[in-house]
Order: sequence, then C-alpha cells, then structure tokens
Amino acid sequence: MSSSYILRRVGYGLILMLGVVVLNFLLIRLAPGDPAVVIAGEMGGASDEMLASIREDYGLNKPVITQLGIYVGNVLQGDLGKSFFFDQPVSSLIGQRIGATILLVITAQILSILLGVFLGVIAARKPNGVMSGFVSVFATIGYAVPVFWTGIMLIILFASVLPIFPVEGMQSVRLRSAGGLTWALDVAHHLVLPAFTLAIIYLAQYARLSRASMLEVLGSDYIRTARAKGAAEKTVLFKHALRNAALPILTVAGLQFGNLISGALLVETVFNWPGMGRLAFDSILRRDYPTIMGVLFFASAMVVVANILTDISYRWADPRLRGKS
Repeated sequence: MSSSYILRRVGYGLILMLGVVVLNFLLIRLAPGDPAVVIAGEMGGASDEMLASIREDYGLNKPVITQLGIYVGNVLQGDLGKSFFFDQPVSSLIGQRIGATILLVITAQILSILLGVFLGVIAARKPNGVMSGFVSVFATIGYAVPVFWTGIMLIILFASVLPIFPVEGMQSVRLRSAGGLTWALDVAHHLVLPAFTLAIIYLAQYARLSRASMLEVLGSDYIRTARAKGAAEKTVLFKHALRNAALPILTVAGLQFGNLISGALLVETVFNWPGMGRLAFDSILRRDYPTIMGVLFFASAMVVVANILTDISYRWADPRLRGKS
C-alpha cells in the first residue's frame, strides 16, 4: 500500500470535515430559537437592551454568512469557540468528556465484534442446528429492540432485582480519589451495563453477518481441501475460513462506527455516563450552539478517522487490493 494512497484518503477526509463544519453550522443556526433568550433566562431575565448586548458579545447580531466565515476561520486555527452556558472553551469541555465516550464506544465495538463473530462461527458449523436458530432469533430481536429500551430494562433489572452492577455514572463517589487498579476496576464495573446496552444491537448484526459469510466460505474448494488433508475443525474454522469471512465484517465494523457514536448519545443519557453524548444532550436543551457544533465536529472526526483506518485495514487484509490506487 503506497503512502500516496494514505495521503489522498487523509486529504479527502479533511475536505469532508470542512463540509461537515459548514453544514452543521448552517443547520444549527437556521433552526428556530434565540440563544440570547436562553442565556438571559439563566440570568433570571433581561431587558431588550441586555438581549442586544448579549447578541453583540457573542456575535449573534452579525449576518449568518459572516458568522459562518468567522467560525470556519476559528476552527481552522483550532478554536471551537466558547460555550454560551458553561462559560468555558468548547475544546476544554470536550476534552473533559471525550475520554469517557471513546472508552464506551471502543468497548462496545470490541464486545460486539468478538461475541458476534464467535456466535456466527459457532452457528455456521451446523447451519440447521439449535445454535444457528438461536443466532437468527437473537439477531432479529437484538436488531429490533431500541437501545434506550434495552438500557431502561437493564436499569430496572440491576437496580432492584439483581443489584450487582451500578446503573448510573462512571465512578463511585467513595472511590473518586482512588487511583491505579482500584480506580480502573471501579470504572470497568460501571462500564458493564452501558457497553452491553450499546453493543447488543451491533452484536446481533455481526453474528448474523459472520454466520452468512462463514457459510459461504465453508463451501469453498480450499476448505474442502483442508478438511481432506486432515486439518482439525478448529483450524479450518478459525484459521482458514474466518480469515476470509472477516473481510465483510471488517467493512461493516467501520461503517457502523458512526452509528455507535450516535447510539452513545442515548446510552450516556440513560446511564448518566459523563461523555460527549451527555454533553450534547445538555447543550441541545440550552441551545448552546458552540458546544453542539464542537461535539458534532469531534464525532464527525472520529467517524472519518475510523473509516480511513477501516479502508486501510481492508486493503491490508485483502492482498488483491494492495496494488490498486
């Protein structure tokens, strides 16, 4: 794989990000509502003169196209503006929350891929067996159930019936000053329910996809040859078949990364997880435009980077694509 290909993909990603910045700004600013009124409301109300002063302080009295030019110029310099409500730089607010979101999304992605692929491979061994039927039913139910409903049901279950997992927050109050292994175990304990809630929909998809992909690969001539040579069934499944069946799974995993981030908004709200999703929810309620646009910018950047890495990984995994531009 040539470096020119990677640079070209990065260039396309930067152009896409510029388009996202412009589109997000226009959609949010053209939405009904006046953030100056919200800011004044937090202050206990204000006169018309005070509202005009607030609009001038935040640049809201300028034409939308002028505001867009100023915002894009600031973003290119790494300045995402200042939050109307929190009265802090947006980059600082996101910096405080992005780690929690990345932890949740990455954990859910790994969990869904590992469990989904494992179930799919097991189901493909006997396509007419009980496990194959279970995977099909589980995939249908898992894909149909809304993520917020799953989260609420898990909260009810583990808050009253089986209180073995925390149902709110990222850390226990009594362990906030702890460090090292104690802190990590406490965060992991709080992570179980949000990560499983976010992962279950995609776990079902990966299970069904890997089952179908494995069934196609297991019917290939080279698989029959490997079995004829006396290769162990585990070797046939996980070394020969899974490597080729994993290519469509890899592609879907990259495409689903954006859906994981959007799903994290609901999960973080349900479980009060202190990530970017929760920050976006609070900012939407308060019409905090700079914070909303900052969260959307970082979420879009994460999706673009994930897609670039997926494309590169796909070409690395499939030798037929390495020489193509």
